[in-house]
Amino acid sequence: MTARFGLVISNFVIYQIAWFAGIWSAAAQQPWIGAIAMTLAIGIHLFRAPRREPELVLVSMALAIGLVFDSLLTWRGWVHYSSGILVPDLAPYWMVLMWGLFATLLNVTLRWMQGRYIVAALLGAIGGPVAYYGGMRMGALHFENEGAALIALVVGWAIITPLLVALADRFNGYDAVPETTT
Repeated sequence: MTARFGLVISNFVIYQIAWFAGIWSAAAQQPWIGAIAMTLAIGIHLFRAPRREPELVLVSMALAIGLVFDSLLTWRGWVHYSSGILVPDLAPYWMVLMWGLFATLLNVTLRWMQGRYIVAALLGAIGGPVAYYGGMRMGALHFENEGAALIALVVGWAIITPLLVALADRFNGYDAVPETTT
């Protein structure tokens, strides 16, 4: 097994655990539990990065993008969250943390997308709405106007995913991980 392969697997597993904790706890009206899990996952990601500063910049940018995008969905009334709303018309804190959590995949598990912006747009247009739909099925959110919400999610994620991939390429703290067997 290579060092990179082990990193990819652990990155994906940590992401999945934190994602489910975030959705489950928000649906259970205890979003702070998921927020702790996501913060720990982001912390582990940053701790393991050979260069932490660029990864911290990337995560911070993803948090800001997520705050704006999900707040727009909330403000328009297309997506309603079941818990964690601190300020009306702004995305709940746990949802913003999901964006930082997603950023932890970009230079590790999703590294293969760097430079493949059309693929990133297509996967974003599919994966983003699917993730929100999964959150809806688990009870963490609901769509007030499902058609408008899904269009906004498809278009938004088709634009944001390649943007995040480009930012990840620029702010890559994992580019020093060896490909060789350890």
